[in-house]
Amino acid sequence: MPEEMSIFPRIALKPEVHDYLRNVFINKEVLAAVSQGEAEQRFQRLLSCLSHPPALTCVRASTHLASLEEIQHRLGEELKQQQKCDSQSEDIAVTILPHPHIPDVLLLPVIGPRPVVQLSSEVIVGAQCGSAVLRGAHVFAPGILATPKFMKTGDAVSVFSDLEGKCTRGNKDFKGKRVFVGNGVAEMDRADIFCSDEPVKGVGVRMVEPLYQSPSFDGVLPSLAFLQNLPSVVVGHVLGPRPGERILDMCAAPGGKTCHIAALMGGQGEVVALDKIRGKVERIRQNAKALHLDCIKAHCFNSIKAVCTDQVQDTEGPPFPPQSFDRVLLDAPCSGLGQRPSMVCTWNLKEICSYQPLQRKLFHTAERLLKRGGVLVYSTCTVTLAENEEQVAWALNTFPCLTLQPQEPHIGAEGMLGAGLSPEQLRLLQRFSPELVWSAAEARGEDDSPTEQPESPTPLAHRANKDTIGFFIAKFLKS
Repeated sequence: MPEEMSIFPRIALKPEVHDYLRNVFINKEVLAAVSQGEAEQRFQRLLSCLSHPPALTCVRASTHLASLEEIQHRLGEELKQQQKCDSQSEDIAVTILPHPHIPDVLLLPVIGPRPVVQLSSEVIVGAQCGSAVLRGAHVFAPGILATPKFMKTGDAVSVFSDLEGKCTRGNKDFKGKRVFVGNGVAEMDRADIFCSDEPVKGVGVRMVEPLYQSPSFDGVLPSLAFLQNLPSVVVGHVLGPRPGERILDMCAAPGGKTCHIAALMGGQGEVVALDKIRGKVERIRQNAKALHLDCIKAHCFNSIKAVCTDQVQDTEGPPFPPQSFDRVLLDAPCSGLGQRPSMVCTWNLKEICSYQPLQRKLFHTAERLLKRGGVLVYSTCTVTLAENEEQVAWALNTFPCLTLQPQEPHIGAEGMLGAGLSPEQLRLLQRFSPELVWSAAEARGEDDSPTEQPESPTPLAHRANKDTIGFFIAKFLKS
C-alpha cells in the first residue's frame, strides 16, 4: 500500500484558525496539569483524527416501534440483501452489536483503511461528498466535480476528494491537491452528469472498494434505523424526557434529536421543534410522520425571538410565554470543528468566533422559557473552549438560578481545562474527545481495531464511546 494511502493528511485549516485552536489546547490551565509536549501531542492527534472517520458506525434504533433485537435482526437481513443485490461489491460479513449501556443503539465496526489499489481513471468529488464516502455512502451525482473525458457507465474509477475546493465543475484533468477515498463503478456517463439541462440526481459512482468499509444505509429500514453519531444519541438520554412533559428543541433541524426525544417519551406529551429554515422544518414533520410520532409540533421560527411578553399569547405556536417548558434542548449552532471525517475547514477565524454571541442569545431565551425545576441541556459538535466550557462559566455567572447536574449516561471525558471551572464542575460536563485515545497507528489499522469478527461487545463499546466525533454536553437545573 503506497504511503500516501496509509493515513490521510491532518485537517487543513487556515493558519489563523490553526493557531487559535492550538492556543485553546495549550492554554495555561492545561499546561499547569500536563507538560507542553503532552499538550502539543494531544493537539496534533486532534488534527489527525478529525480527517478520519470514527471507528464505528452508530445506528439509533426506533425502539418505540420494535424491540432492539428485532431491529438488529432486520437490519442484518437488509444489509445481507443489499450485498447480494450489489454484485460488484465485496462480500464482507457485517457485524451488528447492541451498545451495552445505551438501550437504543446498535454498533457496526468500520473496517479500514484497507489496501485498495488506485486506478488510472479518476473522479474528483467535493470535500463534503468525500467525507460521506468515508462513512459508507456512494457518490451522488451532485457531488461530482470532475471525471475522465470519456467516462461511460460501467467504467471502473478511483474517487478522490478535493482538499482545497479548487476543482471546477466539469474539469477533465484536475491536478490539484486531493486524497484517495476508494474505487467505484460509474453509474452515469460524463455527459449525463455535466451536460444535462435538468439538475442531475441519483448515484453517479457506486463504491465497490471504499478505503473504509461501512454499509450504505440509503433506503435501509428508514423508520426503524437512524444513522446518528453516538454523542447525539447520548444528548437525548441526558435530557431525560418523561411521558406527559412539554419539551422544546430550539435548533431542531434535521430532527434526529427531536424524534429521539419524542420516542423516549413514548409519544406521550409534546415536543416543540423550532428552526429558521422552512425546508428543514418540513423535513422534521416528514420524519415525525414516518416514525409515528404525533407529539412533535414543528414550527418555522427564529428561536432567539421565541419568548413573548404577552401572557395571553396562543401557546400552540411560537412565541411562547416564559416558563412554558419542562425541559429545553439547546443543541446550538456552532463552528462544527468536531465533525468527522473532515479533511478541510475553509472558514476564517472571524467565522469560527462568530458563534459565541449567537449561542448566548439563544441561551437567554432557553432560560426564560424553562420552568423552575426544569432541565436545560446545552450541546455543540465543536471542540473550542469559547463555545463549550466558557459558555458554561458564563451561564453559571449570568443565571444564578442554574446549577450543573450529573449526566446519565456519562461515557465521554470530563470538561476541558481553560475556562476557570472547578474540578467538580468539569466532572459534571461531558466532552467527547477522540484525540485522547486516537493515534496515527489506528488510522493505519496497526492496533487492535475492530475487525470483521470482534471478540466481545465490551471492548467494541469502549472504542465506540471514545472514538467519536468531537462533542460537548452540559446539563443544568433551574431552581
